Amino acid sequence: MFNIGFDKKTLYIFLGVLLLINILTGGRSLESIIFALPGVIVAMTFHEFAHAWVATKLGDDTPKMQGRLNLNPLSHTDPVGLLCLILVGFGWGRPVQINPRNFNSKYSLTGAEALVSIAGPIMNFILAFIFIIISYAISIFATTATPAMNILGEIIASIIIINIGLGVFNLIPVYPLDGSKVLFHFLPTKGRQWIIQNQGILTMILFAVVLFTDIVAYITSWVLLGMLYAVDFIFGLFM
Repeated sequence: MFNIGFDKKTLYIFLGVLLLINILTGGRSLESIIFALPGVIVAMTFHEFAHAWVATKLGDDTPKMQGRLNLNPLSHTDPVGLLCLILVGFGWGRPVQINPRNFNSKYSLTGAEALVSIAGPIMNFILAFIFIIISYAISIFATTATPAMNILGEIIASIIIINIGLGVFNLIPVYPLDGSKVLFHFLPTKGRQWIIQNQGILTMILFAVVLFTDIVAYITSWVLLGMLYAVDFIFGLFM
């Protein structure tokens, strides 16, 4: 996920705007929130765990010492980020802290940070792909459509969509998202300094893009379509 790049007052104002928009537009139904909650928790937990696991593999044991090398949702959930994810489909977990000085010397600083950062979105895409396979298998082998099966289908669908959306959102190369750390690896020093100095403005631009455009939803739909075709192809090889 990401670290917040501006003060809490700005964040709470932003959240207030989100709540107002949800009220004026009718918001999300209680049923949709209930179905989305498992997907949100799974996506957030595995995303942050992936950051912690890769950082540890690269030589930094800070996440392990702070109790982040596990799949306990309570270790990775940020209440405000969780609320945002439920309300508008994007948010953040409790950021995994790392100490770059502990990384193995064979990795450059920006290279190691890029690997740690991209691990979260990749994990989300892997989870989405796995649950698409599960959904596909259920649709093929389930003999009857019971209420319980319908509920399970709704939950699995939310897990798939939320994981893809979260992966896509975090790959946007704008500070403070994971994609910015990947971009840092390819930028000259002056470029990195400019982004850090203007992080507050870039964060607000990011929120504006998410609120007033459908770019994340558009890319998410294409990634989902690609995964569906891939799973259909895989099952076609064995049937």
